[in-house]
Amino acid sequence: MTIYERALDFVPDGEVIGLGSGRAAWAFVRLLGERVRAGAIRVRGVPTSDETARLAVECGVPLAELAGAGELAVTVDGADEVDPNLDLIKGYGRALLREKVVAAASRRLVILVGQEKLVPKLGTRGKLPVEVVPFAVPLCDRKLVALGLSPVLWRSGGQPGVTDNGNRILDCGTGPIADPAALDAALHAVPGVAGTGLFVRMAGTVLVGDDKTFEFIEERTPSR
Repeated sequence: MTIYERALDFVPDGEVIGLGSGRAAWAFVRLLGERVRAGAIRVRGVPTSDETARLAVECGVPLAELAGAGELAVTVDGADEVDPNLDLIKGYGRALLREKVVAAASRRLVILVGQEKLVPKLGTRGKLPVEVVPFAVPLCDRKLVALGLSPVLWRSGGQPGVTDNGNRILDCGTGPIADPAALDAALHAVPGVAGTGLFVRMAGTVLVGDDKTFEFIEERTPSR
């Protein structure tokens, strides 16, 4: 059984679910589309990025708007880091704000990762994305430096990159983070910060594996 097949076990028939962004999430969307087209399951998906929305349409997964959907049954997404507490860093794919909103709207967040994404402490890979409104970039840059981070403005094609929300990303250099919850709170206290890549106590299930194997499962009850 692959990690993506195992993730389907968490998707109830007839519900609205969240569709994540990134390689692992898109592999899941493709498999989900196969099951939808075969009539094996009926779902609608709330996408976390424009790219996910395009893929879901191509794969035959009906879309739903977050407005009016109510509580989502589950969101299936990937992550860039997972620590032993199942806390996450996300956002290398630039969809972190919508991913967090959709995850928070869900009864359960199921995360799909390979072994290489498991870290002893968040920040081990050295990057924490922070989404900021364009007007506030200079202020946020100074404030994030004062918090001990090393922010670098994300650029795409030689120009400042723009998220699906019309915002910018500051990729913050960081070492291992001693207290992710405290850092997340400090970042959100900076005017202009729209979201951070820290997903603290949000994941209920982490599946570890790849497109050939399913290795193990970690679970907890999220405190949301």
